[in-house]
Amino acid sequence: MQIGNQIKRYREKLKLSQEELADKIFVTRQSISNWETGKNYPDIKSISLLCNLFDVSLDQFIEGDIEEMKKIISKKDLGDYNFISTIFGIEMLIVLFSAYPLLRYLKIVGIIIWIVILLITFITALRIEAIYKKYDVRTYKEIVAFTEGKSLSKTEMIEEKAKRPYQKILLGILSGVIAVIVFIFLEVLFG
Repeated sequence: MQIGNQIKRYREKLKLSQEELADKIFVTRQSISNWETGKNYPDIKSISLLCNLFDVSLDQFIEGDIEEMKKIISKKDLGDYNFISTIFGIEMLIVLFSAYPLLRYLKIVGIIIWIVILLITFITALRIEAIYKKYDVRTYKEIVAFTEGKSLSKTEMIEEKAKRPYQKILLGILSGVIAVIVFIFLEVLFG
């Protein structure tokens, strides 16, 4: 992606520090640094503010990046994300349905096994988060749609919000809590 170089070049042309630029477009200095180093990609609102400040067109500002974004958001390039998300779903089911049998029949060893399964599920959630951040899918989809004169539909926005990484982690924790509650309930019922 070339936008980091573009931001730095235009910022230096205006003789602005990262802090000064951040103040002008209502973000943190760290955001500017992350954009310039390619760690993150600015959202469409920030890009619009940058274009206005630098007095350049959107096409000129993000030249070359659009095609790369289109490749990244294609299903082919997100195969890892989809695969790992499926694995995560299976792990969640295992966490939920293995709690009672493991704890009921294997006691302490079962607890240890269940905690290991829960930790593996948590690690998978972190991997999903890393992939999502790497591809910055929602931002790319918004930018591509904007450059094509469209916007993401409400359904697409909801779908993208549902893919936010922290939700996967919270879902893992919630699954563990539900499994413990189910175990306690079954233990009291059949104990």
